[in-house]
Amino acid sequence: MTRAMLTASQWTIACAGCLLLGGLPLALSQPAPAPSEAPPDRPSPVLPKPTNTAKPLLPSAPFPKKSQLLGDFSTRDDRRTLLTAVDHSLRYLQTERAIAGYRQSRVSGISRERVYQSLKRFRQLLLTQPSAAALQAAIEREFVVYQAAGNDGQGTVAFTGYFEPVYTASRLPTVEFRYPLFRVPPNLASWSKPHPTRLQLEGADGLQRHSRLKGLELVWLRDRLEAFLIQVQGSARLQLTDGSVMTVGHAGTTDYPYTGIGRELVKAGKFKLEDLTLPRLLQYLADNPADRDVYLPRNNRFVFFRPTGGAAATGSIGVPVTAERSIATDKTKFPPGAIALIQTQIPYVNAAGQLENRVVRRYVLDQDTGGAIKGAGRVDLFMGTGKLAGDRAGLINATGQLYYLLLK
Repeated sequence: MTRAMLTASQWTIACAGCLLLGGLPLALSQPAPAPSEAPPDRPSPVLPKPTNTAKPLLPSAPFPKKSQLLGDFSTRDDRRTLLTAVDHSLRYLQTERAIAGYRQSRVSGISRERVYQSLKRFRQLLLTQPSAAALQAAIEREFVVYQAAGNDGQGTVAFTGYFEPVYTASRLPTVEFRYPLFRVPPNLASWSKPHPTRLQLEGADGLQRHSRLKGLELVWLRDRLEAFLIQVQGSARLQLTDGSVMTVGHAGTTDYPYTGIGRELVKAGKFKLEDLTLPRLLQYLADNPADRDVYLPRNNRFVFFRPTGGAAATGSIGVPVTAERSIATDKTKFPPGAIALIQTQIPYVNAAGQLENRVVRRYVLDQDTGGAIKGAGRVDLFMGTGKLAGDRAGLINATGQLYYLLLK
């Protein structure tokens, strides 16, 4: 990227916990990884030390006030997007992947069949209840909600946002496009451990090539940070210089944990932790480009990609994710594909054209996960594709509550 300053929309995983502190998200725009393949990491904000929440779901809880929920059904588009996400989960729940997923899940008392029947009934209510009030009343009458225990055992959940970025790239290296994404090495599984570090694979400036990477270049980006951010995100939609579009998704990683740039800058005394925000980090990297070569190599985890044929952004359960309707959680704690209710803050464009946070209560589907989304206190909300989605995702960094709905 050659711009003088990066904006929040140019972050692949726009959230305060990602490059700031650690994490990398789902494999968007790709077939979901096989069960044995570690998913990309996800953002991990600063949270209280987890308590021993052996039961991730607390006993049944009351619904939030009905009046607070009616806004989620206020437009035809609200119902349409929710119906789309529900249909994707219903499709998943009828697959062998779902059978295997629930066999691995440790969510006591919540079976795949119960989740499936709950979604079927929820869908029927969406199609038949004429008003928002009637729909919410029917949901409260027929469903019970279970609250996520949260990171503190008391229901406090940390929310972040992620999105599918759009970048310009070239199929061939040029003077302008010099920083590649790489295909997965065919012999990656046989690499001896420890794997080569990021510094060894691409050099301090990102322009070197370890012998194991030569010939595996997939596309080239303008800027090293841009290529790095795609690795953080695990996917991207690329507008190629020849006029075509390519989508790429996560195909494999080296065997290292993710290290957040922001945390490294805090350790180096460049920021105080309480002062670290995405805009400040972005501005710092724009003003101090040489520091990219110092701090980017500290993340040893290296991500490989594959073309995904223009596929829609896809979550870990193998179905497309829907903007503001799909969440990522720890699938060992929560039921894959299930319908949930979130209460948190999400930014929206106000009358002045500025983004401002609003308290929201939305029904969502649990359709994704990530390597750093661990425990009962983390939720990542998918915000969509492109600039505005990135701007909004970059401002989501709040606590809230998470509930799951099941038929009584």
